Formats: sequence, C-alpha cells, structure tokens
Amino acid sequence: MTGLLPAPGLTGLLLGTTPPGVYRLPPTDTAPRVAALAAEAEWRAAPLHLGGVTTKKAFLDRCATDLEFPEWFGRNWDALADCLTDLSWWLEEGKARGYLLVTEDWETFRKAAPKDARTAEAIFGDAVDHWADAESPLAVLLG
Repeated sequence: MTGLLPAPGLTGLLLGTTPPGVYRLPPTDTAPRVAALAAEAEWRAAPLHLGGVTTKKAFLDRCATDLEFPEWFGRNWDALADCLTDLSWWLEEGKARGYLLVTEDWETFRKAAPKDARTAEAIFGDAVDHWADAESPLAVLLG
C-alpha cells in the first residue's frame, strides 16, 4: 500500500525536497486545499473524483472526464499509462513546476475493486517514475 507523504508533507513535495511519488493524501488535507497550495507553488493539479466509482470501466470513464484526456484515450489500462506518460493533453496549458494528480474517495474505489485499484496504483507509480527526472515531475496523491 502506498505510504503517507513523508515530512515535511505537501510543502516538501511542492518545493522539491520530497521526491515525487504516489502517496496517501494526508488526512488533514482536502483535494481543494491541495489544489490551491499546488497552484501557489506553480504546480498544476488535477482532481480525480472517485465517489461512486466501483468498477474498472467507471474508473477509466472518470479519468477521461475529470482529467480531460484526449479523444484518443482508449479507456483501458494501456491507454491510461499512455496518457500519464505522454501528458501532452496537460502540457498544452503551459509550463508548470510539476503536475499533481489528486484523487478523492480512493478508499471507496479500492474497497469496491481492489484488483483494479492495485493496477491503477501501479500505473500511477510507473508514470511518476517516468517523469521523476523531468524538469516538471508528476506526483499522485490518493485521497
């Protein structure tokens, strides 16, 4: 299971002292607050609302909608990996210091579809690794 964001928490991630990764959203933070802090630090945040999502299909549909994936998104695991290692759909908005994907209601999805949640988490991890040495890294917070 993904661990909590190490000290100094979100501040360290946004300032670059904590390496990008897939972390649990600290229980004291909310996705809107994280998005606001990310914007202040010149990171681009994207919320992924998973309330009511209990299947792989619903998860991929929500990714397409909430993350505004391009038309070519094929709504399968390979396509999710492609979108998260391409980011051209996100980069069009201009340069950022980093990119932060913030899920809401991750536990609901994880409990309803544990195998699919593990697959999604592995894809998130691979995408974070792909961008780790880039000028603008990717990090994921599971909330």
